[in-house]
Amino acid sequence: MKLPLRGIIPPVITPLLDDNTLDVKGLENLVEHLITGGVHGLFILGTTGEAPSLSYKLRKEFIKKTCELIRKRIPVMVGITDTSIEASLEIAEYSKEAGADAVVVAPPFYLPITQAELITYFENLIPRSPLPLLLYNMPSHTKLHMDIETVKIGQQLGAIGIKDSSGDMFYQTNLIDAFKDKPEFAIITGTELFLPETILQGGHGAIAGGANIYPRLFVDIYEASLARDFEKIDTLRKINIQLYNTIYAVTPHSSRYIRGIKCVLKTMGICNDFPSLPLSKYEGEEKRMIEQYVAEFKGII
Repeated sequence: MKLPLRGIIPPVITPLLDDNTLDVKGLENLVEHLITGGVHGLFILGTTGEAPSLSYKLRKEFIKKTCELIRKRIPVMVGITDTSIEASLEIAEYSKEAGADAVVVAPPFYLPITQAELITYFENLIPRSPLPLLLYNMPSHTKLHMDIETVKIGQQLGAIGIKDSSGDMFYQTNLIDAFKDKPEFAIITGTELFLPETILQGGHGAIAGGANIYPRLFVDIYEASLARDFEKIDTLRKINIQLYNTIYAVTPHSSRYIRGIKCVLKTMGICNDFPSLPLSKYEGEEKRMIEQYVAEFKGII
């Protein structure tokens, strides 16, 4: 896998028929939708993929099937975040056997831990990873915001980059500056609205949830940012903001993001919209609103 990681890497939703059944046909459709949209890689079993809600059996089926469908056309990264280091390493080993290219790990998400404890965790995990490993800063879900010094130690231990989903532009700018002399260490934003600034400041790309539904939009933003085409960036950013104000805002609940993306994909005829428990799919007025928004975006994207 060529380093540093670059471009648009969707955090792929997990298409489901029910809590225990992968929507295999939907996954096939989704993979081709993303490939056709020009994305540069896939990240499966992340937050948008509802990984903590899925059984280990289902996670493994998803990994195997995705790698079979991708056929090495683009890199596949697998989320291995877990409360148990051995469980993380087991999924990492399985991912390697299935043909994945890298793994992604956030801090263990149940017990509150310190930066020092996270460093000890990395010291015991990163050297044992059978695949290249990307760090994942997700303080809203893990109770811990990685210090830049902690990230530096992760890099020294062998990490190939970081996905920053803190939503903190000041922190992300400092990350980019801290690793400017480490050209193979990727700084990937997890906040899709930050994509232009990330590239313009010297970062490498975005793991953008909206790329599940409109991959070409985010590829175009990425390419416009590389070209420093500020007029095009402005035009495309306004469309991205519309996603936040429509599809991502159907309800005030934090689950609106995953539920909205899945409902859009169902409306587009790509895959089923079943989310894993405890989430529920949009019905009634919520579903009708999504259908209306999808129709409106047809004339824009």
